[in-house]
Parts: sequence; C-alpha cells; structure tokens
Amino acid sequence: MRGIANSFLVATQFLTRLPVTPVEEFSTGRLAASTVFFPLVGLLIGAGGVLLHLILSPYANASVGVMVILIYLVAVTGGLHEDALADAADGFGGGWQREQVLAIMRDSRIGSFGAVAVVLSLMGRFVFLTNLPAQRFSGYLLAGQVLSRWTTLPLAFFLPAARTGNGQAGPLAQKIGVGSLLLGTILTAAIVGIFLKQRTAWLLMVAVGVVVLTGAYYRRRIGGVTGDCFGATMQITELAVYFSGVMLG
Repeated sequence: MRGIANSFLVATQFLTRLPVTPVEEFSTGRLAASTVFFPLVGLLIGAGGVLLHLILSPYANASVGVMVILIYLVAVTGGLHEDALADAADGFGGGWQREQVLAIMRDSRIGSFGAVAVVLSLMGRFVFLTNLPAQRFSGYLLAGQVLSRWTTLPLAFFLPAARTGNGQAGPLAQKIGVGSLLLGTILTAAIVGIFLKQRTAWLLMVAVGVVVLTGAYYRRRIGGVTGDCFGATMQITELAVYFSGVMLG
C-alpha cells in the first residue's frame, strides 16, 4: 500500500505543481512505475476544472467559465505541456535532420512555430470546450485530462528514447512493463466509461489514433521520443477529445 501511495505521489509531483512529497526518495525506476497512475493524476486535475465549472456556471456564461478553467489547467501543471508542445513544434518545424530537431528542442527559447502551436492549442481548447454540450461538459473535460495523460504509457512502452543521457524521456522510454500499460489502460477506460458511457469506445479510438500517428512521426523524424514528445501528444490528444465531444454531442 505504501508503494502504491508513493507511486501516485511521484506521478502527481512529476505532472503538476501541487505541493506533494513522495514518501520514498525519487528515482528513475519509481518514475517509470508511477506512470500507471498518470490517468489518475489527470482525473485529479480534471476534478479541479469540474469544480470550477460547477461554481461558475450559475453566475457566468460558458466562455468566462472556460477561460478560468484554462488558466487553472496551465497554473496547476506549471505550463509543462504547453512548454513541451512549443519545444516540439519548434524542433520539428525548424529542423530537418535528427540532430537539428533535437538541438532546437533543447533550446529554452520559444520560436515562431512554438508560439503558433501554443496559441492554437489554447484557442482550440477554448473554442471546443465552449461548444461542448452543457450536460456532458464535465465528462468530456475529465476525459480530456485522463486520456491525454494515458498517452505517455503506450508511447513510452513502444518507443525508445530519442537521445541518450539526461532527459525526461530517458527514465520512461521502454521502461514501462506490460502490466503497467494494461492496468493504466483499463483504469483509463473505466474512468472515462463512468462519465461518458457509450461514447467511451469512440474516445479511446481517438486517443489511440493520436498515439499511433504522433508515435510514427516521432520514430521517423528522430528515432524515438523525448519528454517534449510526450507533452505534445498530451496536448494534441486533449484537443482531439474535446473536438470529438463537440461532434458527438
């Protein structure tokens, strides 16, 4: 039980700015083991957004509520995934050779591709969330947070790290066991199923499709994944889930 609690705290510490402290000393092995709880961290983050929605919806229109929720999502994660998306967009957009892509992704400065990607991501989430059906808004918001965090498991299971040495992908790439992948997937499907029932299968297919397409692209361009690749796929999946919610109703 202590090990399970510690893994959840490690996952929370890694994915958010919440002030948690794991009960055991951090290690790369514990980080890999914690990925099974990434969907649960997504549920925790999404629950905060749902709470804001419930508080604000009686007093403000949908666009105001969504704006507050987006500010909360960026704040609670420290902009971690937006930063990853920007780095990935700059790297893949500005680099031709593998080494160029990886070098640009390491650069802390944001370029034109990265700026455009972050703006489109925020704008897309705002538009899609604003147009979700009111009766299923909370379900789709939670699904977007849970499914986006789940994508790290299959990406890390199937793809190697694109660079050697230090980096966020190193402790995760091809260090996740089959058991963790299956358990995390079952957990994800169960959570989404509770809130969206018959729409769950479609949303799972959407998330798998994003993983397959982005994973194939990463392998072709740089031979594997980086931490920025994980974050970029999370952002794309979140957008895809909300867009699907608009289309499915």
